[in-house]
Amino acid sequence: MNQPELILPKHTFSDDFERFARTQEITTDFLDHNAELRHQSTMGPSGEMHHVAKIPTAVVDKWMREGFDLFQASAKEIVAKLKHEDLGAFLTTRKVI
Repeated sequence: MNQPELILPKHTFSDDFERFARTQEITTDFLDHNAELRHQSTMGPSGEMHHVAKIPTAVVDKWMREGFDLFQASAKEIVAKLKHEDLGAFLTTRKVI
């Protein structure tokens, strides 16, 4: 399986410059593109490589802080975590993993 694609965040600094604030915009275009990929995933066989998810870096960072290492997890574990956290919009397949 391919590693999930990461979307790079944009960074901003707070007014006092003592804190580093991290924000990431999740656009409608991004979510619409994921929805289209989910739809296309039902059109044929997946073969050896299959794109499973496009997960924003902000989510990956949150998971890493919580102890979930996305890069060591299986595709099945990643899909389950996305579904459990109601983040299914980041899935790019409807196939059972």
